[in-house]
Amino acid sequence: MGYDVQVNLLVPLITWPVLSVSIGLVITSVILALFILLHKGKGGGMSDLFGGGMSTAMGGTSVAERNLDRITIIVGSLWLACIVALLIMYRFGV
Repeated sequence: MGYDVQVNLLVPLITWPVLSVSIGLVITSVILALFILLHKGKGGGMSDLFGGGMSTAMGGTSVAERNLDRITIIVGSLWLACIVALLIMYRFGV
């Protein structure tokens, strides 16, 4: 009357696509947090430490600030893509 239970110990706990996207998510999270901290706020910010606070006297933004904005948007888009990819992978069992 006993039941034979076979346990397969070779089944990975996490698949390589999920692992690689998760690593990408961690890396982009750290980079995104650093780029956000580099932005200049109302009273200046950490960007002043690295020369980002040198803007024109007319009140416009500097080239460095615009480039930082562009890079932050790109990294934020990659971060969002990693989250959506993980959602799809977990939803469909990849």
